[in-house]
Amino acid sequence: MKKKHLRILRNNLVLAVLAFIWLVPIVWLLVTSFSKYTGMNTSTFFPAEWSLQGYRNLLFSADSVAQFPRWFWNTFVIACFTCLISTLFVLMVAYATSCMRFPMRKPLMNLAVIINLFPGVLSMIAVYFILKTFNLTNSHIGLILVYSAGAGLGYLIAKGFFDTIPTSLHEAAYLDGASEATTFVKVVLPMSRPIIVYTVISSFLVPWMDFVYAKMILNSGISSQWTVAIGLYNMLEKSLINSYFTQFCAGGVLVSIPISALFVVMQKFYVEGVTGGAVKG
Repeated sequence: MKKKHLRILRNNLVLAVLAFIWLVPIVWLLVTSFSKYTGMNTSTFFPAEWSLQGYRNLLFSADSVAQFPRWFWNTFVIACFTCLISTLFVLMVAYATSCMRFPMRKPLMNLAVIINLFPGVLSMIAVYFILKTFNLTNSHIGLILVYSAGAGLGYLIAKGFFDTIPTSLHEAAYLDGASEATTFVKVVLPMSRPIIVYTVISSFLVPWMDFVYAKMILNSGISSQWTVAIGLYNMLEKSLINSYFTQFCAGGVLVSIPISALFVVMQKFYVEGVTGGAVKG
């Protein structure tokens, strides 16, 4: 019994140390956002003087460098459209692979999984020239298309959840004359709230946090077109960091609030979606 308690104590200490290491940069970002000094201060952990000026400048005093309200709105619109399109793609592909039987079904599923193993950045150059051909660079529409195009490849967890829905419900709907679309919308989706929430949050996170594709596509230098990630990164330029670092930290805090609130509200369904989708492959 004593060995068991010692093992539990050791594990908890390890977790506490890891949590401390993980939280230190976040706490530093938070407290620095309230600093009266506009630049980066590495001499002390906590600010010498506290102020809300960084938040006020960021939200209410937009200039040629910092246009946070505009960046936030751009990112929000892109994330909402991407979330809607991606969620539809993922759920439809997951339903087709889970509940329908058609030729080449398993080879296509395996191919999708294999393709999904490769990092998306490998296709950056090809994606950029395709968008340039259709005049979709420096366009939010082009960015939405990039984020949404391959969403269906991430069907696996949603398929695992759909596999847990009894086939007798599908068969009963077919006997009543329901089509596949009707069965999907009126039978399967009402029972799939957890996986829908999981898919919505996952789809929303992609454009909300992405920097690489946004920087590649929105490359005209017009700051009003940027997303939050590009705008905040621009504040870290050598010539700007001493004047905008506190605003950068404030922006980092503000960006985290919506997605954190979404996680808190939807946590129950999010966990159910992950665990339910892991029951079957």
